[in-house]
Amino acid sequence: MRVVIDTNVLVSSFFGGPPGEVLRLWRDGYVTLCLSQAIVTEYAEVLGRLGVDPDAVAELLGLLAQGHQCVFAGRTPQLAVVVDDPDDDCFIECAVALAAPYIITGDKALLAVERYFDVVILTPRQFLDLPQVKTWPR
Repeated sequence: MRVVIDTNVLVSSFFGGPPGEVLRLWRDGYVTLCLSQAIVTEYAEVLGRLGVDPDAVAELLGLLAQGHQCVFAGRTPQLAVVVDDPDDDCFIECAVALAAPYIITGDKALLAVERYFDVVILTPRQFLDLPQVKTWPR
């Protein structure tokens, strides 16, 4: 299943809980992470700025660089969807470009959109509670 993971979920995954479980599902091959250049750049900038464990960041960025369970959008459409935080549009643009049915986020501005055509925007807990996801090993 293809998903787009917002930066706040990626950062929160280092502390466990539902965001950590979402990232584990990616690492274990249950979900395919959809990425664009804008998203990868934001991941690297935010993780570097927050001082997250450098070894954990290096491991994560290494998996992304290897293309582990990832697909990359060469081009994304230019959309103006998220009124309260236009920087979040890159996540919707990536989901549209790569036909990802879900964006997983904790961002209130992005969650307020709820749905963009066939893309559903969920919190990590909502994603983990989807019937098809509940059947995956934990």
